[in-house]
Amino acid sequence: MTRPRSRYAPDRGLTTRMVSTMFFIGLLYVVVVGVLVAALRGSWPVILVITGGMFVAQFWFSDRIAAYGMGAREVTPQEAPELHGAIDRICALADMRKPRVAIATSDVPNAFATGRNEKTALVCATTGLLRRLEPDELEGVLAHEMSHVAHRDVAVMTIASFLGVLAGIVTRVALWGGFARNNRGNDPAGVILMLIPLISAVVYAISFLLTRLLSRYRELSADRTAALLTGRPSSLASALTKVSGQMARIPTQDLRKAEPYNAFYFVPAFSSGESIGRLFSSHPPLDQRLDQLARISADLSRP
Repeated sequence: MTRPRSRYAPDRGLTTRMVSTMFFIGLLYVVVVGVLVAALRGSWPVILVITGGMFVAQFWFSDRIAAYGMGAREVTPQEAPELHGAIDRICALADMRKPRVAIATSDVPNAFATGRNEKTALVCATTGLLRRLEPDELEGVLAHEMSHVAHRDVAVMTIASFLGVLAGIVTRVALWGGFARNNRGNDPAGVILMLIPLISAVVYAISFLLTRLLSRYRELSADRTAALLTGRPSSLASALTKVSGQMARIPTQDLRKAEPYNAFYFVPAFSSGESIGRLFSSHPPLDQRLDQLARISADLSRP
């Protein structure tokens, strides 16, 4: 029996952006592989096996890799009754399957969700977040993370970012084998091989910018759907303000450890107010997120 959709508000804008991003990045990826296959005719089986194997491994194990990297440890309801209770309430509101629940020992106040679907989903809060937030604020943050699970954008972001990185990896593998064969002769493929690093760099740059644009929109979408689900946008706004303000008090060394996982987090460990910094950021600016929540609060208060 097929499980019905959750009660999280559908977001056609998010769906459109995810499909478009995956299409363009996938197209770029196909172009890169096609160029490599044409240039390195004898190596195409190796290229296809390597790229296919890495893609499957990333898709199936990305949630475990991310959780391990961020120090997530699954906890039982007896170990973390308040955290489990908050997630139970959100699951009841959204009519969703309960994800695995974890805690990461870190003073960086944050939360994240991983998993390619509801069955494999894991929602984690740091000890720093649990210590600083009030129950209603924590529930708003967790509803935000559960929105990522409901819309399956964790899987989409994982695949999208992986394809860009994979283009560079495939290029290196091809170069190792290609230059070795073409170094002794005047094979025209050697000229193409010289262009492959440039092509790979362009592909990575385009895919990087596309995933950043999608990442910023998905955070706004998660804020919006979480606020509508709980009916308390002010609690989520309070949590955002509190967590963002507390980041400045966290030791730089701890923030540096968290920075590689910024795209997963509720609030980035490092953010920039400069326009160029915002272009490359995985999250929208705080003022944009708060403005959206203020508009939702005003709409909900109208009779």
